[in-house]
Amino acid sequence: MDAKDLLSIGEVVERSGFPHSALRYYEREGLLRATRTSGGQRRYERGVLRRLAFIRAARAIGVGLDEVREALDRLPEGRTPTKADWSRLSRAWRARLDEQIDALRALRDGLDSCIGCGCLSLARCRLWNPDDRVAEQGSGARLLPPTLRRTPAQGV
Repeated sequence: MDAKDLLSIGEVVERSGFPHSALRYYEREGLLRATRTSGGQRRYERGVLRRLAFIRAARAIGVGLDEVREALDRLPEGRTPTKADWSRLSRAWRARLDEQIDALRALRDGLDSCIGCGCLSLARCRLWNPDDRVAEQGSGARLLPPTLRRTPAQGV
């Protein structure tokens, strides 16, 4: 591989929008690979930009880093992934996206009357919750679709 095909960490930061710390973290977590110069500086193959775009897209739809790693581990070694490789990886997440889209539409369409919070304060709530029976189902907005109930710690 020609040295001009390798990018410094600064170049990857500039091109990808990810901070230095994220690149180092993703490298430690096995999501990215870097080589080192004789002086110990990181160098990344250009294909890392596609991996980072994939990571950003996956995280945006709520895919956790473990699942991202599993997907990236299925990419071929020794060559830049093709469009077919990326399509194969993302196809598995299509149903998740469709579920999120449906849940967001339901939320949008219900915002003017109730968002399933269990507040009991709306006079004409479609999801009326007498005696707070929904509390038996657990904490949070239990009447929201499950996709919209995930907390940030759960990968959103």
